[in-house]
Amino acid sequence: MKINFLDLIVIIIYLIALLAIGLNKYKSKPNNLNQYILSGRKLSLPGLIITLVATWYGGILGQGENTYNEGIQTWVIFGLPYYIFAILYAFIFPKRIKKLKTFSISDHFYQRFGAMPGIISAIFILIIANPAPYILSLGILTSYITGISFQISILLCTIISFSYLWYGGFNAVVKTDYLQFCLMFLGFALLLFFSINHTNFYSMVNQLPTSFITLTDVSSIQYIAVWFFIALWTFVDPGFYQRVAAAKNSETAKKGILISVFLWFIFDILTLSTGLYAKALLPAGDPLLAYPQLGLMVLPPVIAGLFLTGLLATIMSTIDSLGFISGLTFGYDILWRIESKDLTSETNKTPKEYIRKGLIVSGFISLALVFSVPSVVKLWYTIGSILIPGLLLPFLLSFSDLKINISFSMIFPVIVSSVWFLFGHLTGNYPLHLEPFYPGIVTSFCFITISILNAKRN
Repeated sequence: MKINFLDLIVIIIYLIALLAIGLNKYKSKPNNLNQYILSGRKLSLPGLIITLVATWYGGILGQGENTYNEGIQTWVIFGLPYYIFAILYAFIFPKRIKKLKTFSISDHFYQRFGAMPGIISAIFILIIANPAPYILSLGILTSYITGISFQISILLCTIISFSYLWYGGFNAVVKTDYLQFCLMFLGFALLLFFSINHTNFYSMVNQLPTSFITLTDVSSIQYIAVWFFIALWTFVDPGFYQRVAAAKNSETAKKGILISVFLWFIFDILTLSTGLYAKALLPAGDPLLAYPQLGLMVLPPVIAGLFLTGLLATIMSTIDSLGFISGLTFGYDILWRIESKDLTSETNKTPKEYIRKGLIVSGFISLALVFSVPSVVKLWYTIGSILIPGLLLPFLLSFSDLKINISFSMIFPVIVSSVWFLFGHLTGNYPLHLEPFYPGIVTSFCFITISILNAKRN
């Protein structure tokens, strides 16, 4: 579906502005690793809030799809549990992370447990943080609203997102997130305003199935409970860790996370309301494209362009963040660790060049996944449920003083979850009707318990 020419002009202006802001940071010529990876560990409260909020909503099309299909349950599974664990994160981790002076979760594992756990965690995070699902979403959206082929859309979006990362590093992520934060809130606020003008809110609600505005179904409650376990992902989110490490101090990090949760809530109200409007006004629409279809229906030219730009910004802000984390993980936490013998060297150019190599590799991996696995989003969630058990408890344990061999506690939970997953798909049912996450986390707990007992004996 092709959009109005004026709307296309708005989108082009946004892309030019994005590149101008991102590439402009190159003029500052960051001359050390702290600057390139963590903005010199001087990230201000506004910058922290902006980049946390902007990065969080890369799966916006999926959120719209779920709202279109399930109603307000979307907020309960995609919002509430993450608020809870983010708030806990704010009170538990900032002081601990800031004391360590590490660059990433993998760097943290390396410093705390040694080379092997560091490499293992880096491999896990490289897979978890890959931006392929969001590149896929962006390609689908761009192709839909412009008429450009899916393949070209994917290539253009990837090149634009990774280009300013190459030059500006984390500084470029933060500076572009300012623009993308404003556009995502403005876009959805405009969409809600014009949707209400089209059909008042109470009339819209009356057009929805009763199940869309209630949570009385027992099966829904069981489904919701699962998502609270999935939300534990927050504790090992590499984006959270990076931003806390980049903050000026622990208090800034704590306040930034808490304020971000509040802004998540505001944005969730906007997206939830507009998703319900999409269901009411477009009963035969495509759930995955609920937001852009609603926008093109109720918004006039130029305003529609602003909304679509906000939608693009919501996804691209996540792509650049995860793209940089993936590049950092592969380039610094894997290549640099393996090839460098002098890890205490003050030579900062070399690690930065490794990170840039990592960006190239991450970009190619993302493109390969997008073009070869059309269901990459589901694949991402599956991989996440398998890998998180190998990271979660070891990460929590890393802040203790216990000296244990953590490698087996990372590897075996992933093996168990993987076997559980394969058995379930081969037979049609998971053993004991449990998702792979649960046996994985139990295995992790058992191995860690044994390791702690052995350490105390010795």
